[in-house]
Amino acid sequence: MTTIIAGHFQLQDEVDSARQALLDAGFSNDSISGFYVSQPGQHAMHTLGGDRDKSPGAKDSPEGLAKGAATGGAIGAAIGAATVPLTGPAGPVVGGLVGAHVGSLYSFSHMKEKGEAEQGGENVAEPRAPGMMIAVALPDSDEGRAVDLMRSLGAKRIERAEGTITGGDWTDFDPLSLPRYI
Repeated sequence: MTTIIAGHFQLQDEVDSARQALLDAGFSNDSISGFYVSQPGQHAMHTLGGDRDKSPGAKDSPEGLAKGAATGGAIGAAIGAATVPLTGPAGPVVGGLVGAHVGSLYSFSHMKEKGEAEQGGENVAEPRAPGMMIAVALPDSDEGRAVDLMRSLGAKRIERAEGTITGGDWTDFDPLSLPRYI
């Protein structure tokens, strides 16, 4: 792994100009990678699309649903059992089913409101913005020269990473990793 300096640009023409400027500055063509970063959730890293197996916002849903359904089902079955003289054997069954359904809806009461901070939230830092990027793998201690060149070319955000660029492709780039801006 080597140090990689990457800059965000608005237009493809800017990326092309940056690539040429990096080549003119003596960086190898194989160590330069230009690419587009999609919005979080749009990277199609899984067969059915998306970036994660489960939605981060729904990570606690199964637990809340199970608790509510179990509690509601037990209460409903108890109430239904009390009505056996009137409803017969169907009372506890229907009571349990209705109670489980109502109990499962209880999980809605644990949803956070708009703007409310999430306990143990994952987004402590802003995710990488979508857009055009150009990255260069640095052979030695050329970091300062690469950063100065990116700034002079008008890169909006410049970040430092560790990785491998082979044949012009950043092979181990993770679009979900948090950027380390310079």
